[in-house]
Amino acid sequence: MLPTYRPRNRKRLKKIGFRARMKTTGGRKTLSRRRFKGRRKLTHKQA
Repeated sequence: MLPTYRPRNRKRLKKIGFRARMKTTGGRKTLSRRRFKGRRKLTHKQA
C-alpha cells in the first residue's frame, strides 16, 4: 500500500506560495492580515 500523503513542493507553491496568494483577492487579504499581525514569514516560500 502506498502512503496517503506525498508532499510536493511545487504543488504546494502553486496553492499557497506568495505568487498564488497575490493572484486572488482573498489571498491578498490573507497577506495583509499576516503583515498586520507582524508575521516574519508571510507564506511558506516567497518567490
